[in-house]
Amino acid sequence: QVQLVESGGGLVQAGGSLRLSCAASGRTFRTYAMGWFRQAPGKEREFVAAISWSGASTYYADSVKGRFTISRDNAKNTVDLQMNSLKPEDTAAYYCAADISDRGSLYTPRFRHEYDYWGQGTQVTVSS
Repeated sequence: QVQLVESGGGLVQAGGSLRLSCAASGRTFRTYAMGWFRQAPGKEREFVAAISWSGASTYYADSVKGRFTISRDNAKNTVDLQMNSLKPEDTAAYYCAADISDRGSLYTPRFRHEYDYWGQGTQVTVSS
């Protein structure tokens, strides 16, 4: 069983920054690929970013590329999402997810069905 707990959400003005963090349980965190998704009211949950278990590979949705950065610290069992130049359309609940299937050290899962565990989410609201 893997538990994921997100933190760092809040209210920010457009153009501002936030840093989300996800703390994971489990002694084998270093073997999990990790991802961030988001869900706005009335919309499907969508992919935001992913990082391979080695940390050597990352992948981003086009909508956040160049503005968001995903990173991980395997010693602390955490994965972060640095969000810069925030826009009102970034407003959503943000979810951390773990893929515990070892698909290779550079694999970055991009689809919901590839992930096995999910956090409860943290709300990000960007005002215009």
